Amino acid sequence: MAAGKMTFAVPKAPGKGGRKARYQKKGRQVDPKATREISALLGDRSRQKDLLIEHLHLIQDTYGYLSASHLTALAEEMRMALAEVYEVATFYHNFDVVTERDAVPAALTIKVCDSLSCEMAGSEKLKQDLAAKYGANIRVTHGACMGRCECAPVVRLKDRYAENATLTNVDEMVEAAKLDDPLPELHAPSLNAYQKDGGFKVLASLRTGELTAEAIIETLSDSGHRGLGGAGFPHALKLNSVLSVPGPRLMAVNADESEPGTFKDRHFMNSNPLQFLEGMLIAAEIVDAKAIYIFLRDEYPETAQLLTACIMDIEGAGLDGGRPIHLRRGAGSYICGEESAMLESIEGKRGLPRHKPPFPAHVGLFGQPTLINNVETLYWLPDIINKGADWFKEGGRHGGTGFRTFSLSGHVNKPGVYITPAGITAQELIVEFGGGMKDGHQFRAYLPGGASGGILPASMADIPMDFGTLEKYDCFIGSAAVIVLSDQDDMKMVGRNLMHFFEDESCGQCTPCRAGTEKALKLMEADSWDEDLLIELSDCMRDASICGLGQAAPNGLLSILKHFPEDVK
Repeated sequence: MAAGKMTFAVPKAPGKGGRKARYQKKGRQVDPKATREISALLGDRSRQKDLLIEHLHLIQDTYGYLSASHLTALAEEMRMALAEVYEVATFYHNFDVVTERDAVPAALTIKVCDSLSCEMAGSEKLKQDLAAKYGANIRVTHGACMGRCECAPVVRLKDRYAENATLTNVDEMVEAAKLDDPLPELHAPSLNAYQKDGGFKVLASLRTGELTAEAIIETLSDSGHRGLGGAGFPHALKLNSVLSVPGPRLMAVNADESEPGTFKDRHFMNSNPLQFLEGMLIAAEIVDAKAIYIFLRDEYPETAQLLTACIMDIEGAGLDGGRPIHLRRGAGSYICGEESAMLESIEGKRGLPRHKPPFPAHVGLFGQPTLINNVETLYWLPDIINKGADWFKEGGRHGGTGFRTFSLSGHVNKPGVYITPAGITAQELIVEFGGGMKDGHQFRAYLPGGASGGILPASMADIPMDFGTLEKYDCFIGSAAVIVLSDQDDMKMVGRNLMHFFEDESCGQCTPCRAGTEKALKLMEADSWDEDLLIELSDCMRDASICGLGQAAPNGLLSILKHFPEDVK
């Protein structure tokens, strides 16, 4: 080619030795039949992106699984990339994605909970027996904690649950599902009766200016009220943090309690939903939230039905103040209990924790300042305002002030939700509220704060259980989920169960958690545990994981190495 002169190759025409013309679009093509089905299923529902998880639930509820053709049609309908839809659908445990290479699953799927309380109650043996009984006709698989630890073992079939599950009552559940018998319903309490007893008076006073937000925040500060979802952050400080940033602001309610052993929020929502909703509206009024999003775990279908009815009553009576209340359904992911991962899920994405700062109080849901509370935190709000800070501080033991709500499960005679004096010890909780140990079981150890709160031996059951009292023993109260172990429990099994839970629930975003939980579990499968290597691995996970899941995952393991070394050698 001569200097300074450029030449260009001219492509040959198709059919004359050149490249063939493309006869169809790139990528997976939309099936017209699937398009019609998805369009009809969504109807006049909004196609906005944050409703992706809601629409995925709708498809799975209708067809029993998520097929490739339906996911492709949904992506087209919502004007989203197919990769976005797939990454969300495959992230959550409760979605069943079926590709062309996969066999269509059985019409019915039984999930057997394998959390610690359920495994201690024989869920692994039950799962094997169910698989042998039903064979290939019904799929039997494992399920994560179902929030019914007081009734272990628990089995799920769609929205039906068998509590204290046996082959007999699971079979009854299967037959009811085959016959499509109506599900038991919780009847919504009377809004009129609740108002006659003084309900929503605080909200009315706040809106008229008779009661100010500043006065309520001062009362909360004096009472020492904390967030009761696990972290225990002072409620008054959280409200002030959100108010420090100009609006518009939003509110998100974490009703996705997924910590194994925790079921107190379900108790409060089912037993007195109007008090919870009143507390929620008071908090939203304080920060002038423009909308409220309740993120409810998928394992609570009866609670969803109950809350929906109560919210409709509240809206009909004008008590919402024109503030939209959105009830969003989780899809099975423990990581969404972390506040920023919950926000991602509400936005219709994978539940990946965000890097902080900025904190959600300043940059939260849809980029707006967001007040985040859990259910129990809001539940007590009307009582504290009506009865005063001194009422909330009454009682307590061993230096504790006020009261605490515990979810109690394991080898006790009366597992359940108990409101007790703050600072109560594990020994007192078991004897006074739990009815003592079951026959044939000797108290050996306990988890004071669910799967992530560590393990203490029975010889340390006289420590007050409250915020700040357990940290020096490398444990914490967290969500106050107490699981009681006995001399019949294999501590290796306990440690493996806890680590398997964290491995299964890791979002995979950071290597220390994703790879660390997997490697720890493999090391713990050995007959004799390599203590030095496990401690080194635990230090890495604690120091380098992005969020609390990876940081807390080794707590049970390290507790066993410290207090029960003879069991793992």
